[in-house]
Amino acid sequence: MPLVEFRDVSYEIGGRTILSGVSFSVEAGETLVLLGRSGSGKTTALKMTNGLRFPTSGTVFVEGKSTRDWDPIRLKRHIGYVIQEVGLFPHFTIARNVGLVPTLEKKPDVEKRVNMLLDMVGLPAAEYRERYPRQLSGGQRQRAGVARALAAEPPLLLLDEPFGALDPVIRLELQDQFLKLRSDLNTTSIFVTHDIREAMRIGTRIILLANGKVDWIAPAAEFRSADTEEARAFLRAYA
Repeated sequence: MPLVEFRDVSYEIGGRTILSGVSFSVEAGETLVLLGRSGSGKTTALKMTNGLRFPTSGTVFVEGKSTRDWDPIRLKRHIGYVIQEVGLFPHFTIARNVGLVPTLEKKPDVEKRVNMLLDMVGLPAAEYRERYPRQLSGGQRQRAGVARALAAEPPLLLLDEPFGALDPVIRLELQDQFLKLRSDLNTTSIFVTHDIREAMRIGTRIILLANGKVDWIAPAAEFRSADTEEARAFLRAYA
């Protein structure tokens, strides 16, 4: 059973079609990249996975259950979520930010996991756990955001252009960090980006969205052979 499945999903708002007949699945352990231009529907699709949006038609399944049938709070806590703006609580320490969801879920050994994750994302707990978000750089805040998303041991991680606002050097470092975390924790992820280089580097499989529809779907290693007009446009940017 796929961890996530989109089955003929469409979404409209204000008379505008954002997604149309989108179908795909996400298997455990893979990083599925949703690639596309601004307005292609990739962030909307991501938000449907944890119940921030619901389809106009079709169904999104998480662990075999429609997102409409999940308790909405339980679903959101069950899935890690990393956004470009990070969203750390400014009045919480980094340790309290990272440990918030596992504390709410009454998970055991929260402090031990917080310390472990801070160390794993390159923020040594002894140095950073008692700092506040304002005391961190943009790249450090994004690392803390990734640690927070992983803190409750979610089966799925959603990342919405998490490194897009960072300078190229920090962005590359965080991509490396993500790949190491994926290897160490066997993380399953859906990763949104408009950057073909990032998609090819991060993804195990890529879905190219164009005008709310699936334009191409294949393993990342095969994307160079994509022959649609939209895929060729992205490949020209990669060259």
